[in-house]
Amino acid sequence: MKQKNDQFEVKVITGNEACAEGALAAGLRFFAGYPITPSSEIAEILSMRLPAVGGKFIQMEDEIGAMGAVIGASLVGSKAMTATSGPGFSLKQENLGYAAMAEVPCVVVNVMRGGPSTGLPTLPSQSDLMQARWGTHGDHPIIALCPHGVRETYDLTIRAFNLSEKYRVPVILLLDEIIGHVNEKVIFDKKEKFELWQRETPDVPPENYLPYKFTESDVPPMVSFGKGYRFHVTGLVHDETGFPTNNSEQIIKFLQRLNRKIDRYADDIIQVHEDSEEGAKIGLFAFGSTARSAKNAVNLAREKGVKINFIRPTVLWPFPQKHVARLADQCDCIIVPEMNLGQMAHEVEWASAGKTEVIKVNRIDGEPIRPSEILDAIMERV
Repeated sequence: MKQKNDQFEVKVITGNEACAEGALAAGLRFFAGYPITPSSEIAEILSMRLPAVGGKFIQMEDEIGAMGAVIGASLVGSKAMTATSGPGFSLKQENLGYAAMAEVPCVVVNVMRGGPSTGLPTLPSQSDLMQARWGTHGDHPIIALCPHGVRETYDLTIRAFNLSEKYRVPVILLLDEIIGHVNEKVIFDKKEKFELWQRETPDVPPENYLPYKFTESDVPPMVSFGKGYRFHVTGLVHDETGFPTNNSEQIIKFLQRLNRKIDRYADDIIQVHEDSEEGAKIGLFAFGSTARSAKNAVNLAREKGVKINFIRPTVLWPFPQKHVARLADQCDCIIVPEMNLGQMAHEVEWASAGKTEVIKVNRIDGEPIRPSEILDAIMERV
């Protein structure tokens, strides 16, 4: 449903629709994927919308091939994306590691569902958080974003492309079935301008180009295949030329840079929404669709006179350690609701460094966590 005027356009759309539209706004021109519930609508929409803007859509034979095609498309200069859900996300991990090692920008959308294996195909979960960070083997950088609503899905999809291009890294967008399928009113300002980041290109002739050159920024300039530059791309540890190396000094230098380029810019990447009250001794950490229930619970608790500090990250990786550490300094406990058995609670405990108690509120039956469940946990601490 649409409603238009000269400046604003009002739409009632789902999170999956917002993701597809956000990707197009960010400059997406190549999508490869394989249908899987509950992410299939993203592919369906882009199969119609991409050709209309000169882009390419391809349904691959499986999720492994889809991830490989996305890497190839990025190497020739296209902003590229794939979308999947639990089992498909598992299949993408080897090529995700390749993209991290070869520093190929791309966006991977995972609309989370219950697992493991086939699990709960049509029901929500938030159990792919650690897989997003450590699904592929080895020490590798990753950025993972997590929206809590339809409009934020649109905005974070654009940001996912910007971060991917800026830091030459795969970026994961973690929705869940609730966000993917909920319908919400979204107001689009037709005059709104988004900063769209393009990968830095080299300023040297082809004969002097080093595809993995050590630069002050730690992010090497990247040129597209077909532009007259010849260079080697491999999943093996490589030197500045892109060719494999067994030199210990070069191996250490490369792998440290690969991870440092995310670590050093963590403050630029991390985003956390904070809703604090002076003197609050109860903390609440929530993300994604569960943050909607958490916000409701906060409002209900405040009506009862309870002071709460509430933080909601939109970036889960890198983890917002500094924000959680400050929360731990202020509060006697931090409540962490999530639709899994405590994956983010583990990170909150680590970042709290024993300064405060971490209380888990979990559901794993495919049902959302209700505000009343979070409110009960809050009132038990009053």
